[in-house]
Amino acid sequence: MGSISLSHVNKSFGDVQVIPDITLDIQDGEFVVFVGPSGCGKSTLLRLIAGLEDTTGGQILLDGADMTKAPPARRGLAMVFQSYALYPHMSVRDNIAFPLKMAKMPKEQIDAKVEYAARTLNLGSYLDRRPRALSGGQRQRVAIGRAIVREPKAFLFDEPLSNLDAALRVNMRLEITELHQQLKTTMIYVTHDQVEAMTMADRIVVLNAGNVEQFGSPLDLYNKPANRFVAGFIGSPKMNFIDGAEAGKYQAHSIGVRPEHFTLSRTPSPGAWKGTVAVAELLGSDTFLHVNVDGFGLFTVRTGGEDTYQHGDDVFLTPEPTRIYKFGPDGKAL
Repeated sequence: MGSISLSHVNKSFGDVQVIPDITLDIQDGEFVVFVGPSGCGKSTLLRLIAGLEDTTGGQILLDGADMTKAPPARRGLAMVFQSYALYPHMSVRDNIAFPLKMAKMPKEQIDAKVEYAARTLNLGSYLDRRPRALSGGQRQRVAIGRAIVREPKAFLFDEPLSNLDAALRVNMRLEITELHQQLKTTMIYVTHDQVEAMTMADRIVVLNAGNVEQFGSPLDLYNKPANRFVAGFIGSPKMNFIDGAEAGKYQAHSIGVRPEHFTLSRTPSPGAWKGTVAVAELLGSDTFLHVNVDGFGLFTVRTGGEDTYQHGDDVFLTPEPTRIYKFGPDGKAL
């Protein structure tokens, strides 16, 4: 079992409150991602769950048991950091086995667990190598293997892919997702990358200044953002926003349109906004146009890769009527 419940958890460092009040219920076996901009409190929240930081107030329950004051070793959780934290003088086998040796587990059991972790992570042919002979992705797999052998109630990942290049990030993202499907163990994953959040999570916690802005499935957050902050954070490229009189036509304080929710043309049409292409980013399957829209500023528009728009072209953007997001003066969705 690996259910995790936070009840009115808060954290302050001196007079600075970084987590005002958070209540969350994470189900056994879920893959939950904490996402938000730098400084939003996501890593601090993860460290509170792990027991690496003390709460200022509130309760942390693991499988229904109050672990708020329990030391990390008693919580049955395994944390994987951005830094691999491997012992350079030890082989991969010994790095993975280290926590079991410290727990004085019999050698036969250690060997069996290490072999299982190695098979799970495709590390079998690397067990006798030292970390310096591995790639960044392989080192991260060793760090994950060291967590797997402990058979934790939940895995806690703190931006584990930040040190990897783009291609390795994609590969490791897939491997961690497959690992979750195989182990069916609760995982909490911290990232600032909303693409990682959307592609990996069962549910996403969007954090902003220590507050939970929304907690739901990736498609819920994408299709039904609770407020303007979530609407602007979830989705790549970001949503385009309009304030003022134009938004007032839609009975809103501000409106938002995603880049993929425009009809694009070279000739005027009813309801269209006129603009001029500033930059065209050709990506093959897609083209992203950055368009200076008269009176509104710079918009991003997603169109097909076969389209031939270029710098200086006049274009007309028509938002899909059912895809216009409306927000009130407080930023909440209408």
